[in-house]
Amino acid sequence: MPRRTAAAALAALAAAGAGFALVTAPSQAAPPPVFAGTVALDNCSGALVRGPHAADGDAALVLTNGHCLEGGMPPAGAVVADRPSARAFRLLDAAGTRTVATLRATRLVYATMTGTDVALYRLGVSYGAVRHRYGIAALPLAVRPPSAGTAIRIASGYWRKAYRCRIDGIVHRLREGEWTWSNAIRYGPACATVHGTSGAPIVDEATGEVVGVNNTGNDDGERCTLNNPCEVDERGAVTVRRGVNYGEQTAPLARCLGGDGAVVPGRGCALPAPAR
Repeated sequence: MPRRTAAAALAALAAAGAGFALVTAPSQAAPPPVFAGTVALDNCSGALVRGPHAADGDAALVLTNGHCLEGGMPPAGAVVADRPSARAFRLLDAAGTRTVATLRATRLVYATMTGTDVALYRLGVSYGAVRHRYGIAALPLAVRPPSAGTAIRIASGYWRKAYRCRIDGIVHRLREGEWTWSNAIRYGPACATVHGTSGAPIVDEATGEVVGVNNTGNDDGERCTLNNPCEVDERGAVTVRRGVNYGEQTAPLARCLGGDGAVVPGRGCALPAPAR
């Protein structure tokens, strides 16, 4: 999971004595509009997203992973909510060839690594303003969970690289170190996501909706350790799949969003609530 941040990737290269030029953006941009709505953080990827009740005048939201927080990874059981933030996000054009704007957060709306791995930031600009100024529309969050076999794309704003595959399966529990995530998305082998792709949106190719957020993969074949998540089924049986990558569903987040973009745990919302 933390291996999906760019910092981990660069550190790994340095430790191996490799030059940073070995980890680069692709030489050819993916066909438009693969990168529409995607953003790059200083250490991760992300996307401009909108919930089912959002209006054009609402402050826009950016989705990434909880483990991409500027303050470090939240421990298991922790929820971070409604905190000031001035984090910057580089908004890409649809082809992923250039940055069209740098958007800045005003608040961290919600973040957790408990049950899922998400962070949601509120920007100081509305959805309508972003579309009017830059011609970029936010990606809609799906309210229904995806299923095995669904064709997906994962576009990393950090590396400006896109992956296409099908969902290989839905994992009952995905465990990594102290964290456990529910109903994780397991990718087919073509979605071989790398360091720096953390937080990239998982988009249903048929609907254009965001169904998940990319977050981890098993590096070394170890069992349930950091950077080596394992699958746990309903009976408690553990399966390790070396080299396989995963994401977390975002339908639970979409169902928790109020009209103002606030996350409202409670009725109809299964996300953990912040401690009082």
